[in-house]
Amino acid sequence: MSTDKAPSLDQLKELALPPPPVSYWPQTWGCLVLAIVLLLALAAWGAWRWWCWRRDRYRREAIARLAELELAIGDEQQRVPALRELPELLKRVALSMPDRPSVATLTGHAWQAFLQQRSKVPLPEDFSRSLATLAYAPAPQLAAIPAQQLEALLAHSRRWIETHHVAV
Repeated sequence: MSTDKAPSLDQLKELALPPPPVSYWPQTWGCLVLAIVLLLALAAWGAWRWWCWRRDRYRREAIARLAELELAIGDEQQRVPALRELPELLKRVALSMPDRPSVATLTGHAWQAFLQQRSKVPLPEDFSRSLATLAYAPAPQLAAIPAQQLEALLAHSRRWIETHHVAV
């Protein structure tokens, strides 16, 4: 019998890995140019999206205010002031457009034509008349407007704010 011990696993050592057969660094100047062009295109796209996001700030603020008005219309005490603010909100949105249209003095058919011209979806024919009613009608008449009519008016206002066309 021999007293030699068998080798143990503790004596094993890890083998060194060979270098990769292909370098990960671009081999030609064309690859480097392509990478730079792609990075510049990505940076340009990011800058354009940021510019669009900043340009539409007025739209996001108007949608948030419209949501507050919708909640206030549900409360009987805040209903009339909230209804009076809706035409003002649409006028402020039109005045805040980046192309600065002259809408401050538009009323009636001219206001309806402007809203329809900038809208991507058709608006009701009496939309501006409904807005004028909200702005100038006595409080009892505003309180008597049916909920279904108010919901339709708010839906059309929201759709116009969200989708109106801005000529830049």
